[in-house]
Amino acid sequence: MADQLKVTLVKSTIGAIPKHRKTVEALGLRKIRQEVVLPNNDAVKGMVWHVRHLVKVEEI
Repeated sequence: MADQLKVTLVKSTIGAIPKHRKTVEALGLRKIRQEVVLPNNDAVKGMVWHVRHLVKVEEI
């Protein structure tokens, strides 16, 4: 299992519900195609699961 996840914002949050906008911001994403490397833990995976239609995830 990978130790880290690379999360990329691939879709705009303009039409998203406010809870999803705040989740994307809490992940550290602000602009489309911005990538962040986050630890692979349950908290991050749960946040990514809620906004899975807005982001792309890769294990590194």
